[in-house]
Amino acid sequence: MKKIILILFFPLLLSCFGQENKKAHDFSLISIDGKLIRLSDYKNKKVILNFWASWCPPCRAEIPDFVRFYNENKEKVVIIGIAVSSKEKDVKEIVEKFKITYPICMSDGKIEKLYGPINAVPTTFIIDENGNIKYKKVGMMDENQLKEILK
Repeated sequence: MKKIILILFFPLLLSCFGQENKKAHDFSLISIDGKLIRLSDYKNKKVILNFWASWCPPCRAEIPDFVRFYNENKEKVVIIGIAVSSKEKDVKEIVEKFKITYPICMSDGKIEKLYGPINAVPTTFIIDENGNIKYKKVGMMDENQLKEILK
């Protein structure tokens, strides 16, 4: 019985907190401040791709840690926030409130399909310097978890 339960829940565990090791899809989005953001522009850098929503309490709760981490490590890592199912006005208010300095883009609807499906937010992907997805986390990340990325 335990084996059956483990077999049933193992895929769920992997989808929430797993290693990926596949090539990240390139994308082009316009940031909320009008800049073209392409994953391919960040070759040779680690990239944190964070799918979030303005109406999501855990998403808003993790933003201060992302901001602190980015401000301390922007020479080593890039964070790209992708706002899904959100109004641009609400996203801009959050960017201003939390003083987010990393690029924030509105989802075009296609990017969730490239990296998903994205069934829950926040969902974060860690992409290595070679463009490979090394890690996917569904749920909040804190500053300590983000620091582990640099090791």
